[in-house]
Amino acid sequence: MSPALRRLRAASLRASIAALATLSTLCAQAALPTVHTPAAAEAAPAVGASGMLQAGFGMLVVIGLIFGCAWLARRFGLQRFGGGQLVKVLSSAMVGQRERVVVVEVGGSWLVLGVTANQVNTLHTLPAQPMPHAPAAGDALARRPIDLFAQKLRESLGGKPRSIG
Repeated sequence: MSPALRRLRAASLRASIAALATLSTLCAQAALPTVHTPAAAEAAPAVGASGMLQAGFGMLVVIGLIFGCAWLARRFGLQRFGGGQLVKVLSSAMVGQRERVVVVEVGGSWLVLGVTANQVNTLHTLPAQPMPHAPAAGDALARRPIDLFAQKLRESLGGKPRSIG
């Protein structure tokens, strides 16, 4: 027999022995009862009721915050930005728990309206006039909250504070 053929037979025999050893190991493991180890449990985390409960609670909190912000905006009379120029609310004052007096500019006239939960009544009509007095630049209490926020944001970003008034 040639040396090349002997080497080929030896390599084939070693491969067959390795395959038989692997097969016998697999058969022995299959015959044994399965024991769950903590490492196997950690490898595949299960999404259970607690995960679903946590996700549902988080969603409820976010939806609650959205409704709470909408209620606050409506309660404190925050107006939409870029609203129509046809009708402008100039002033409003609470006169009861659900009643208020509102001054609205429509075209070239002012309407004084009495607003309740059920109806709106025109109390008086007068021609449009210049606004009584503009607040002084240093009068922080007379400024709108959005103007104060814009000024504080500019200051925190390092910009020069502007006089808003």
